[in-house]
Amino acid sequence: PTAGLLSALAGCDSGFGQATARHLDAMGFRVFASVLDPQGPGAQELRRSCSPRLTLLQMDLTKPEDIQRVLQHVQANTNSTGRSPWHPLGPSCTSLGPQLAASVAVPSLHHAGSFSLILSLLQGDLPFPCLAAYGASKAALSLLMDTFRSELQPWGVKVSLILPGYYKTGTTCDPAFWNLQKQRLVASLPQELLQDYGEDYVEEINRQFIQFMKVAVEDLSAVVNSITDGLLAANPAVRYYPGQGLGLMYFIHRYLPYFVRDLFLKGFFINPKLPRALRREHHDNAKKA
Repeated sequence: PTAGLLSALAGCDSGFGQATARHLDAMGFRVFASVLDPQGPGAQELRRSCSPRLTLLQMDLTKPEDIQRVLQHVQANTNSTGRSPWHPLGPSCTSLGPQLAASVAVPSLHHAGSFSLILSLLQGDLPFPCLAAYGASKAALSLLMDTFRSELQPWGVKVSLILPGYYKTGTTCDPAFWNLQKQRLVASLPQELLQDYGEDYVEEINRQFIQFMKVAVEDLSAVVNSITDGLLAANPAVRYYPGQGLGLMYFIHRYLPYFVRDLFLKGFFINPKLPRALRREHHDNAKKA
């Protein structure tokens, strides 16, 4: 029975957030769904497909004032006491970047028996080539949640981390998105660095990203089901791994030698070609030999 249960979700303009909002609303939850653009197509889709129980709230995850406003709205419109055990940690997290700071601030509506589910990605656990900065932010997020799990236990808050495989969401599966990123990268690189790597190197990486998008899964139900289980299970899993082939990936990562893991990631994801400067160096060395 879900009557009287509420769920506050962030990032419901598209993807996992929107699919989860629709699913929980259909189950009878009272859903508070935040969107970046209340007049955008994602918000309009939620208005069309969900019941009057669902409340749409505008929130930019990079703006603390937006997060606080949404928190106050949920408190004012529910019976929650609105205890906020994470709030004192907010200032110390601003140096971690907006994504991490927002992740710390968003689940601040806590009361006994509540749950917090944070969506991360496999890049936070596995060293995917060419995604160092993105993966580092996800790894930091995973460590934060593992720490908060024990710190928030006295408050009755259970923390679960959702680590999905590669799903088709948002603009990251659009070839035009990656082509634009490639153009911006080439335009912003120092000329010396661009000469060392070569535009053909950047072009090849971009081609492989676009090729990898073809394995993205369109059906988001496995992720939505994991989130739902985390909310409703008496003893939710600490981590959920929705997606095909993740068991094999983690087995290779944790139990096999590093060179096997590296070969697997390069074969499965991105296999960077040799930068131009190194190709030239190898050619010169071969001529000398």
